[in-house]
Amino acid sequence: MTVAFAPSSSRSGEWSAEPGFGVYVHIPFCRHRCHYCDFNTYEGLDALFAPYVDALVTDIERWDGEPSPATSVFFGGGTPTLLAPEQLGRVLAAVTERTGIVPEAEITIEVNPETVDETTFTALLEAGFNRFSIGVQSLAPHVLEGLGRTHSAGRALEALAAARRAGASDLNADLIYGSPWERPGDWARSLEGVIDAAADHVSAYALTLEEGTPLHTLVATGRVPDVDGDVQADRHAVADGYLRAAGFERYETSNWAQPGRASRHNVLYWSGGNYAGFGAGAHAHVDGRRWWSERLPRDFISAVEQGVTTEAGFERLDDSQRGPEALMLGLRLKSGVDLSALERSYGEGFLAEREPVIERLVGAGLLERSGSWLRLAEQSTMLANDIICRLL
Repeated sequence: MTVAFAPSSSRSGEWSAEPGFGVYVHIPFCRHRCHYCDFNTYEGLDALFAPYVDALVTDIERWDGEPSPATSVFFGGGTPTLLAPEQLGRVLAAVTERTGIVPEAEITIEVNPETVDETTFTALLEAGFNRFSIGVQSLAPHVLEGLGRTHSAGRALEALAAARRAGASDLNADLIYGSPWERPGDWARSLEGVIDAAADHVSAYALTLEEGTPLHTLVATGRVPDVDGDVQADRHAVADGYLRAAGFERYETSNWAQPGRASRHNVLYWSGGNYAGFGAGAHAHVDGRRWWSERLPRDFISAVEQGVTTEAGFERLDDSQRGPEALMLGLRLKSGVDLSALERSYGEGFLAEREPVIERLVGAGLLERSGSWLRLAEQSTMLANDIICRLL
């Protein structure tokens, strides 16, 4: 596996044929599972924290992939900051030892506001983390309650402030919009709050109802109103207006950043790059081979302790599958994709058979072409899924 990397462009938010190599580490523990969450997370497993870290470190050390220095590392969950900074640092050190990490790498950890203070951030910075993604979600108390978040709006803002006091220079605020409890003023205040807190990056996601979650059940049984797609489209437009006025630029459907602060890890995913994945349920992709780990923490730990693979399954994609997927992913980025680069990587056939559809979508003003680049038209952002389905 040969990985090229263009560090100057990777934080511009533009699609790249050489996005680097990423590492994802999954921490599957939470104090409380939010009503909308369908991630691989579990409550009440505090007794597994230490054995899980031991297993995670061992699994990383045993990884048989070809070493390639990571240009981005992302610790997600769950709530990674339920673990002690020393434990998280130990896992990061194992990644550094096994794959290597380039000097300018982006090393992100997701943060629940309830689990951190200035001392925590200082320890995480010392351990090597340099970017914090803080789960604000909303600054309206009734919205937080409806979502099943247990932190207060004040605690979320304090987490952002504590990170700054500790010396953090790269902060993302995660927000969710379009819930049934949210009023227009609630959304405006949430945006104003994270802007005033000087976040460098904002991820704002429309609330989705995932089957099997408590919120999905509440909506399905009529106890909570369904989400409204038109309202969510309005909220997205409001976010774009507020954030642009504050100097942010949208570089992906749901992500805005100050100049030069786009997430390398995000861009790597949307550019179809290679990444290793470690931890319970973690997914990975290298050169068309996609695999995933044992989903349950106890099963993951047991596999490591028995000296057997933690891989639960895999699939191998050929160029006829990878090309359309790369097109689909890349169109989520505002820059769009370089079709010439896709043809060099995956051949001309998959684009040639889609050319009539592309031309119709360009003619309808839904896609824009500039040289070899193809992108969504600005007004098509909220229609991305429909447009991509037509291309596939």
